[in-house]
Amino acid sequence: MLVPQMLGISIVLPFVAAALCLINVPILRSMLVVGTGAIVSLASLFLVQSGTFSLSPETFFGINPDGLIAVLDFALLFVILGISYRLKNKLIAVLTLLQIVPLAFLELFMNPGENMGPALYGDQFSMIMCMVISIIGSLICVYGLAYMKEHEHHLKLASSRQGRFFFFMVLFLGAMNGLVFSNNLMWLYFFWEVTTFCSFMLIKHDDTEIAVKNATRALWMNMLGGVAFVFAMIIFRSQGMPLSLQEIITAESASKLMLLPVGLLCFAGFTKAAQLPFQSWLCGAMVAPTPVSALLHSSTMVKAGVYLVIRLAPAFAGTLFSNYVALFGAFTFLGAAVLALSQSNGKKILAYSTISNLGMIIACAGINTPAAMAAAILLIVFHAISKGLMFLCVGTIEQKIGSRDIEDMRGLITVMPKTALLAVVGIVTMFLPPFGALLSKWMAVEASAHLPLVVLMLAVGSALTMVFWGRWLGLLMTSVVPDKAVQIEEQSSLIRIPLVFLAVSAILISFVAPGLYTSMVLPVLERFYSTDLYVAAQGIISNNIGMFALYPIFVVMTLGVIYAARASSAKRLIKRGSYVTPYVCGLQDAGDSRRLGFKGPLGIWSDFKTSNYYMENLIGETRISGWINLVALGILVILLAGVF
Repeated sequence: MLVPQMLGISIVLPFVAAALCLINVPILRSMLVVGTGAIVSLASLFLVQSGTFSLSPETFFGINPDGLIAVLDFALLFVILGISYRLKNKLIAVLTLLQIVPLAFLELFMNPGENMGPALYGDQFSMIMCMVISIIGSLICVYGLAYMKEHEHHLKLASSRQGRFFFFMVLFLGAMNGLVFSNNLMWLYFFWEVTTFCSFMLIKHDDTEIAVKNATRALWMNMLGGVAFVFAMIIFRSQGMPLSLQEIITAESASKLMLLPVGLLCFAGFTKAAQLPFQSWLCGAMVAPTPVSALLHSSTMVKAGVYLVIRLAPAFAGTLFSNYVALFGAFTFLGAAVLALSQSNGKKILAYSTISNLGMIIACAGINTPAAMAAAILLIVFHAISKGLMFLCVGTIEQKIGSRDIEDMRGLITVMPKTALLAVVGIVTMFLPPFGALLSKWMAVEASAHLPLVVLMLAVGSALTMVFWGRWLGLLMTSVVPDKAVQIEEQSSLIRIPLVFLAVSAILISFVAPGLYTSMVLPVLERFYSTDLYVAAQGIISNNIGMFALYPIFVVMTLGVIYAARASSAKRLIKRGSYVTPYVCGLQDAGDSRRLGFKGPLGIWSDFKTSNYYMENLIGETRISGWINLVALGILVILLAGVF
């Protein structure tokens, strides 16, 4: 049985490789990043074949692993305390001390290892998360090799910082794999805080004033969740509960005494997942290099938050608290979708849409039915693939055209045809049938039918999602000049391979969604639910409420793509002379059809420019963020008040 070895590869190898990345030999670093990514990806695929397992390592190179984790916990917290001193940030210092002191009390007086059970536990849900982290995360790191070379060239750095950058990127993969396989809450807490620390260092990587400011905000918001995590463990121990995640979620009692620490753990998950009103740390993280944005927002850190809430869902099933979690998540889904609608900055759109999708996953955990939980797990997978692809595409586009504004991407299909086409795949797989993201959202909306306010928020938020994705899609595909020749796009293989792999995966994994549900999602659900489970047969996913005809829709889509390709090959395109420039009053210059505009009354030429309407004066960040945060905070207070 090779499970211990594969777990070691998934968790420990990235820590070792990260340290070696600090050696200032570029070719060695590239080999380490590519090699580590390939090995942990293969290990994740092997673990899928192993089935459910539990493991309690007795020693680690002759050292008690529980003691090692405890020492590393305190070491990390004291490092963060030192950072707070250097930043002169009293809030971070206080939040760090609020973890150090209770954690010391827990270790010294409450015997956290009593009746612990297995330290590591893996089921199909853990393995799904491991594949997302290992495969998508590794592709993002490989992409970063070429991206960071150009990024540093643009910054004109005197000396490269890539060693430090890839140290934290690769370390992140190991920490996240450790997190999703941890059953011991002390272990889970350690990996949880490692991701917080890595995200701080990655967001501030460029060391600009705005980068340091936004990284500091990310640190204190996530440390707030860390405080809740520590106090949850203390309350569990005070009730005589072992710090075992599996023991907690299978406990028979759902009393308020039990709900209080569960609610605190959920709060930690909300902060990590950047749910309203904590969304500003994730939006601020957009100042970081694009591989950081992709790693934090698609495959790793934010997924840790929703992973923990989904794991805990059986512990609060059937309670009023569960309904409030659904309401809280649904409001985040709607509020973030409204904010995304007012953005023209591509990375901001991706950030808010990420927050929105994570809100839907949280809502599904609160709805707490088999349909909702299936939607939550599937949405994690499909969102990670498509959103990871979109972040990497935006990074590639920005380095080419010098802008991340989607208005500047108008007609990109003629300037960067390869990247634009891959971005189109990313957008289409996020919001159109028959792809997995829409399948998951259909499941979520269907599951929320018994909660009128929740289903209304999910339905309206989904409609808004169609608007901002459709707008971006139109800009990419619309040429300013109809007969403009398509340019040849050169692209590094380190850029192209991750992009193409993610684009192909977004399509293929949607196609095998029924098999993914049956083999990986259904076994997780059957542990806690016996009725109303979806059944996947002949490409149709259905239950006693409705069905999603996946394969028939795929057939219709394929016929549409074939028809479009044939129409294009027949060169049924608008030719020069068969179109006229838009009339905008004044004397238009017909001498140069490529220059759209007119001469005004004083004979001054004015270029013609079109732009989408973003309603910033109505729903812009500065107009409504405060109100949205206030409502979200009110729901959160009511939610947490219910567990006291």
